[in-house]
Amino acid sequence: MPPKANPLNLNPLQRKTLTLLQALADDPDCAQKDAATGEVRIVRFPVIHGNHFHVGASVVMSADATGLTNEAVWIALERKGLARSEFPHAIKLTPAGLDYDAGMKDAMFQHPSHGGH
Repeated sequence: MPPKANPLNLNPLQRKTLTLLQALADDPDCAQKDAATGEVRIVRFPVIHGNHFHVGASVVMSADATGLTNEAVWIALERKGLARSEFPHAIKLTPAGLDYDAGMKDAMFQHPSHGGH
């Protein structure tokens, strides 16, 4: 039997926020990795340009990022063992948070074929 999708029952906003945080955790300009704990501390968040922002080579709609400034979302991710909140300055993703498949990446991250903004 395949593993259950979204086993922690994250709501859509929590799923989008976690997906975005996972992408930021892969960006050395945004995150600091702790080799001892396996956690990644995200200290820099994207700058929104109108209705979108950039994460690496991808474009994300700003409507998908509202959880980045929502303390309740950070607390929910912490309660589920996926993160440790330092709201509003930083958030640490735990190894479980880094590995959790929220199933939102393909829907959220667009890869523009043009030269970019």
